[in-house]
Amino acid sequence: MRDARNRLQTEDMTTTATPTPTSTDPVDLSHPKLAIIGSGPAGLTAALYAARANLEPVVFAGNAPLGQLMITSDVENYPGFPDGILGPELMDLFRRQAERFGAHLVEEDVTKVDFSQRPFKLWVRDDLYLADAVIVATGASALWLGLPSEEAYRGRGVSACATCDGFFFRDREVAVVGGGDTALEEALFLTKFASKVTMLVRRDQFRGSKIMQDRAFAHPKVEVRWNREVAEVLGNTTVDKLRLRDTQTGKEETLDAQGLFIAIGYKPNTDLFVGQLDLDERGYCEVAGRTAGETSSNIEGVFVAGDVHDHTYRQAVTAAGEGCKAAIDAERWLESIGEHVATTATNW
Repeated sequence: MRDARNRLQTEDMTTTATPTPTSTDPVDLSHPKLAIIGSGPAGLTAALYAARANLEPVVFAGNAPLGQLMITSDVENYPGFPDGILGPELMDLFRRQAERFGAHLVEEDVTKVDFSQRPFKLWVRDDLYLADAVIVATGASALWLGLPSEEAYRGRGVSACATCDGFFFRDREVAVVGGGDTALEEALFLTKFASKVTMLVRRDQFRGSKIMQDRAFAHPKVEVRWNREVAEVLGNTTVDKLRLRDTQTGKEETLDAQGLFIAIGYKPNTDLFVGQLDLDERGYCEVAGRTAGETSSNIEGVFVAGDVHDHTYRQAVTAAGEGCKAAIDAERWLESIGEHVATTATNW
């Protein structure tokens, strides 16, 4: 391991890093069997399963670690927590469980990768790491309006996930921003809880499918306001009003709303992998589903899990399930090429 590291230092003129591990064990992390990029539910579940298979995975958690649940207040739909749990608390439990079995977290962002040959190369700025297998679990980020007031009320009435937070708005009036299928789906879902759903569309027509438009127009709880954008989110401790602006006339008005759902899309966190992995037209990682397992990417030995490729469900529990599958696929692949002999396979 050290010989390979020294050789690469000479060849690449970079410094191979040996960061301080999160545990007290003196482990050289510069060339793990498995590197995991991302530390949300998918990444940390993959780390847990890989660690229990004695792979001692290194998790590149990033400068803003533990995923989008870190900015989520109450999580009431994750199994095993009948009274709910705070998002940051849940992610702390994920992390502690993964570390208990030997996962090592590096709280840095990977800045460059080279998947053209094995061992794969990953850089954190000028520090080089090697890995025999990689799991990509970098997730996706909701697109926001960019308003300071929107950010101030995020988690206090402003959300980007009706499935996650709709329950908290029972018998309240809410607004949904967006004109595509995502916005239409969010609005119709919210009618199960809210007393009224106002859709705010910047243009004078929807971009979504005709069938979804028809359902929205026909629903008695849904009202559509064309040519409207949110200028400011108003409230005290939580949202209670929205200041709207007419996109054609500039005229402003106030809308009573106790919740604001932003449904203008998601951006997968895949900029790092452009030219390395196959991405679809929206930028999500494609899963090849090769013989190495259904989480396999187009590069043998690189696996994909969570919202970085899943643009349908976007739930913590589905991301965790994919992290589990990716770890099992990676462990089996490493064993198949003679890089690892599992000692805990019967304990999956």
